[in-house]
Order: sequence, then structure tokens, then C-alpha cells
Amino acid sequence: MKKLLLIGLILGSPFFFCAYGQSNTNMKTVKDVELAKFLGVWYEIARFPHSFERNLVGVTATYSLKKNGNIQVINQGYKNTLDGKPKKAKAFAKIPDPNEPGRLKVYFFWPFGADYLILDLDKDYQWALVGSSSPNYLWILSCTPQLDDNIYQSIVEKAKSIGYDIKKLELVPQKKAE
Repeated sequence: MKKLLLIGLILGSPFFFCAYGQSNTNMKTVKDVELAKFLGVWYEIARFPHSFERNLVGVTATYSLKKNGNIQVINQGYKNTLDGKPKKAKAFAKIPDPNEPGRLKVYFFWPFGADYLILDLDKDYQWALVGSSSPNYLWILSCTPQLDDNIYQSIVEKAKSIGYDIKKLELVPQKKAE
């Protein structure tokens, strides 16, 4: 019975489907990523809806380097409103192939990793377009809580040009920058 429950939990996990669902493993990622510049806090500006972030606003992802060379990932947001109950998820990421630094694996629970593909990245590391090997996952991230509308629209056009259904993008409310 415990075995069946464990299998059910694994197969029912959204991360399982993110990692092993319909895939596009040939998705091109950025060729160069200076990890030191990518570390820090990123704000979710827009995303495709999915169950593990349902009703979350003010979402951030904080990346820091661990002693073992992996990347600590802390995703956090607020339930329903920017003053809502905080929700946090911890994970770690690694770059499986140093020749492809834009293609990472994120592990919210071992041994199941989800693809984290840096599809486009500002030369000054001010924004990033991140996807997965599945066409059902897409994020637009920024180093600031708001992103200039012209820049946002150009990122959306990039996502469209590589095959994403941009009609599914939903904006993520963020607190105003101080």
C-alpha cells in the first residue's frame, strides 16, 4: 500500500510532468551564462499558469551558490494578495553539462529534476526568458519588480517566435519598486 501511495504522489506531482511530460529537448538556450551575474533575486513578471503557483502573487526566485557548486533555489510568493500568507519552496539546481550553461536541472525533490532552460537573457542580466522542455512552462523574470512595457513586449515576441502560445501568459502582480 505504501508503495502505491508513493507512486501516486510521484505521478501526481506537477514537477514530474514538467520534467517528463510532452517535451522539446532541442529547445535552444543561451550560449553564455555568467553564473555570478545570474545569482540573486528575480521577480516573476509573467508565467504560464500551473498548479504549483496557483493564486500566488509577488513571486520571486532567489538563486545563491552552495558550497558544493550547486545553486540553491528559493521560490516564494504570497497567497491571493501581496499581503497574503507567504508560501515558500526550496530546491537546488545544477548545470549538467558545462558546455550548455543555459540548460539547468532543478530538483524540488530528489531524484526528479525539471528542466530550467534560459531561452533568452539580457546582456546586462536585467531580465530572462525561462522555459522547460515542455511547452507548458514559461516564465518572464526581471531583476526589478516592474519591467518596461516595450522590453516586456519584445520578450513576449521572442517567446512567440520560438513556439510558445503567448495567449497563456498571465501577469504576476508585484509590489512597486521603492
